[in-house]
Amino acid sequence: MKFPASVLASVFLFVAETTAALSLSSTYRSGGDRMWQALTLLFSLLPCALVQLTLLFVHRDLSRDRPLVLLLHLLQLGPLFRCFEVFCIYFQSGNNEEPYVSITKKRQMPKNGLSEEIEKEVGQAEGKLITHRSAFSRASVIQAFLGSAPQLTLQLYISVMQQDVTVGRSLLMTISLLSIVYGALRCNILAIKIKYDEYEVKVKPLAYVCIFLWRSFEIATRVVVLVLFTSVLKTWVVVIILINFFSFFLYPWILFWCSGSPFPENIEKALSRVGTTIVLCFLTLLYTGINMFCWSAVQLKIDSPDLISKSHNWYQLLVYYMMRFIENAILLLLWYLFKTDIYMYVCAPLLVLQLLVGYCIAILFMLVFYQFFHPCKKLFSSSVSEGFQRWLRCFCWACRRQKPCEPIGKSDLQSSRDRDETPSSSKTSPEPSQLLNTENLCSA
Repeated sequence: MKFPASVLASVFLFVAETTAALSLSSTYRSGGDRMWQALTLLFSLLPCALVQLTLLFVHRDLSRDRPLVLLLHLLQLGPLFRCFEVFCIYFQSGNNEEPYVSITKKRQMPKNGLSEEIEKEVGQAEGKLITHRSAFSRASVIQAFLGSAPQLTLQLYISVMQQDVTVGRSLLMTISLLSIVYGALRCNILAIKIKYDEYEVKVKPLAYVCIFLWRSFEIATRVVVLVLFTSVLKTWVVVIILINFFSFFLYPWILFWCSGSPFPENIEKALSRVGTTIVLCFLTLLYTGINMFCWSAVQLKIDSPDLISKSHNWYQLLVYYMMRFIENAILLLLWYLFKTDIYMYVCAPLLVLQLLVGYCIAILFMLVFYQFFHPCKKLFSSSVSEGFQRWLRCFCWACRRQKPCEPIGKSDLQSSRDRDETPSSSKTSPEPSQLLNTENLCSA
C-alpha cells in the first residue's frame, strides 16, 4: 500500500497558505489598508469553504449521519480531520486481515505491440485510501486556481505598487506559487488517469520533475505579465479578464448545445436537476480558472458521462499556447508603451525578453514531457517529434512550391510589357512561338 504523500502535501499547503494569509491580513489591518485586508481574506476563506464542500461531496457525508464530521468542516478543520483519518487507515491496514476484497482489472502498457490484462485485489482499507487521495487531489486543484492564483496575483500587484516586498508577503507569494504548481501537477495526473482509466498508469519521478518545471515557468510568467499590465492599464485588464472568462466558460456549453445531447442526469443520483446544474456550473468555473493561468490538460465535455473528453487533442493544445503566447506578447508591448515612473530603474526590454523566453522554456518542458516522460506515450497515435517533422515537411513543401512561381510571375510581367510596346496588329495576332511559351508556363 502506497504512503499517502499526496494527502500530506495537500494538507500542508492548505494550512500554510491559510495561516500566512490570515497573518498578512492582520498586518494590513494594523497598517490601515482595509481594501488589501478584505481581498486577502476573500482569496483565503473562499477556497477554504470550497475545499470543505468538495471533501463532503466526494465522501457523500451529507447523506450520512456524521454530525462530528460536519461540525469540523464548518469550523474549516475538515482537511486536518481527513488527513488524520487517512493515516489511521494506513497504519492499521497491515494489522487486520480484511474479509472482503474487490478485484479490479487493468491493462498494462503495450510491450512489443501486446498489452496484457492483470487482476488486482483491492481491500477496503486501500479503497478508502484511493477515495481520500482522489478527494484531496480535487481539493488541491480547487484551492490552487480559485484561491492561490488570484492571491498570488494580488500580493504581487501590491508589492509592485508599493515598491516593497515584506517578509510576510513574500512568504505568502511563495506558498501560493507552490500551491498553484502543485494543483496544476495534480490536474495533469488526474487527466492522465481519467483518460487512460483502463490502463495501469505509473508516473516516474522524472515525469513529476518535468511537469513541475513546465508549470512553474508557465504560471510564473503568466502572473507577472498580468500584474505588469494591470499596474499601468487598470481599466483594460477588466476587459482582458472578461474576454478570457467568458471564452473558456461558454465554450463547453456551446459544444454541448451544438451536440444536441440531452441534459446529463447521471452525475449524482441524489442531486436534482437544479443541483446538477449548479455542479456543472461550478466545474465550468473551475475549468475557466485553470485555463486563465495555464493549460488545463483536460477538456470539459458536458455531454459525456465522465464529463471529461478522453481523446487527446493536439490541435487544441497548439492553438491554446499560440494564442496565449501572442496575448502575453501584446500585453507586454502595451506595458512597455505605457509604463510609469515606478519602472524607472527596470530594464524594460530585458524584462520583456526574459518573460517571453520563460514562457518558451515552459513550452519546451511540456514538449519534453510528452515526448519522453508521459506514462502513456506508447498509446499516442503520433509523438511530438513525428508531429514536428510532419509540420517541417509541410513547411518545406510550401516553400518549394512558392519558389518556381516567382520566375513565372516575372516572365509574365515581362511578356505583358513586350505586348504593350508592340503595334496593335501584333496584339491581335500573336506569333505561334509566344503561344507555345504561354502553354509551357501554364503547364509548369
